[in-house]
Amino acid sequence: MTMKSLMLGLLMSVSAVATVQAADLQIVLGDTGTGLKFLQSQVDRYMAQYPEDKVTIVPMPSSTTDQFGQYKLWLAAGNADIDVYTTDVIWAPQLADHLTDLTEATKDIIGGYFPAIVESQTANGKLVALPSFTDAPALYYRKDLLEKYNKPVPKTWDELAATAKEIMDGERAAGNKDMWGFVWQGNAYEGLTCDALEWVKSSGGGQIVEPDGTISINNPKAAAALDRAKGWVGTISPEGVLSYGEEESRGVWQLGNSVFMRNWPYAYGLGNGADSAVKGKFDVTTLPVGAEGDSPAATLGGWNLAVSKYSPDQDAAIRLVKFLSSPDEQKRRAIEQTNLPTLMATYDDPDVAAAAPIIPLWKDVFLNAVPRPSGPTKLKYNEVSSLFWSAVHDTLSGKGSGADNLELLEAKLTELKGSGW
Repeated sequence: MTMKSLMLGLLMSVSAVATVQAADLQIVLGDTGTGLKFLQSQVDRYMAQYPEDKVTIVPMPSSTTDQFGQYKLWLAAGNADIDVYTTDVIWAPQLADHLTDLTEATKDIIGGYFPAIVESQTANGKLVALPSFTDAPALYYRKDLLEKYNKPVPKTWDELAATAKEIMDGERAAGNKDMWGFVWQGNAYEGLTCDALEWVKSSGGGQIVEPDGTISINNPKAAAALDRAKGWVGTISPEGVLSYGEEESRGVWQLGNSVFMRNWPYAYGLGNGADSAVKGKFDVTTLPVGAEGDSPAATLGGWNLAVSKYSPDQDAAIRLVKFLSSPDEQKRRAIEQTNLPTLMATYDDPDVAAAAPIIPLWKDVFLNAVPRPSGPTKLKYNEVSSLFWSAVHDTLSGKGSGADNLELLEAKLTELKGSGW
């Protein structure tokens, strides 16, 4: 080979390498628990497999309300800096116009996902986000304390309140002055919509806005459910619960200072961590009902991965999304984060069952999942939810009764509906 041909060959090789587009991607995530740490491990595995890509995580507040507000600002401005968004299950119809249609890119894998979850991420015939993990909350309970006080797992909210009070008083008398009966999410944000929807639905009070668009929230059963919850504040729940999100609730629980907690699956693995005061002392069950004959309700949650249509690196962003939601990564997530998979086959994986027994435990919880009314209210869901959680928070704070606040809420929702959902 002559020197000239050798040099030509080298130049051609360099040219070929140059045609491989290196992508600089940014993905946003709102953290609860160890979510950011786990995502970083995923990103590290992705970059080991695709070394031409660089992926940076942009952390967001844990409040879903704050996240959504920032997402809307970025997307409305056509922000090209963020390539991949982690999105709540309810956001698909509201953000769809700004997200890439993944239908064609995922046609070879989408059949393995739960159809109902795929449907929740489909807007106007476009798949706008790939399901990463699904969610439904449960009632966490201290099985050691129930055994100590010879109490059954409560089936109704009133039974929970009575048991919580008895055990709380007993433990305080025994020296734990920090013990509470029940912790949950009472701050004025999307989390309160989830909690209160469960109180209302499990008491026969409907779903705020029904699937056909009927505004149903102003009814006696719904009002009674809110008034019941108001009675917990300052008795079995701390006054500060009115500013609690998921992490504040988990903090009290994991220190061993609550008998019951309402929270999502992520708290299970953390509660059994080496540094947890409740490791091995608790279990989970379906949330209580208002009265015998009512059905339990657990708000359908979950997180998905969406590609911004403003991303300049569409192919790489889609590749990252598919990697993060792949079978191997869903298995790791189930085992390490106790997040419920969106791939049907993962539930049958023996490694998952052995390492994360919560997964089969959550099947009954998931069967009672109830969606928030994002479908019927479409682009107005965020306003609907804000009006609802504000009415609930006012009731919990003693600013009017459940009946009075729901009557006002109905009037506001009716006006909002009149402007078009």
